[in-house]
Amino acid sequence: MRFRNRHSNSQIPEVNLVPLMDVLMSVLTFFIIISMTLTGQQVLKVTLPTSSVSTIDKNKRLQQTNPLVVGLTLQEEIILDNQSVNSGKLADRISTYLDQNPQGKIILSADRKLPYAKISALLKQMGKMGGDRVSLLLRDQ
Repeated sequence: MRFRNRHSNSQIPEVNLVPLMDVLMSVLTFFIIISMTLTGQQVLKVTLPTSSVSTIDKNKRLQQTNPLVVGLTLQEEIILDNQSVNSGKLADRISTYLDQNPQGKIILSADRKLPYAKISALLKQMGKMGGDRVSLLLRDQ
């Protein structure tokens, strides 16, 4: 009896991926078109509340929004009104600013490369000088 090898003449089956890619692209296109139509039609109609504050109060608020900006350079110099000052002059300027603007804000504009310990030390000094509303602004210079 002779045994024949049946598998020697058979070929390996191949999967044709082109129809699968066509179907996937069609489905993807469908979802893109649907998502574009859904987001394009959504419009929120919001009625914003109005303020009953008089124009005099608005003018007072505009005057009070002028903050005192104190700079701290990378060389640890305190800058006030584009001039280098010492801590004594800074204390005088903060006290006069807070006397004129009781609700005024003070901004410490420090160099980003300074260690935070140096910035924190100046913030503590400014707090002792009366600046309990000091904001911190870091700059890249």
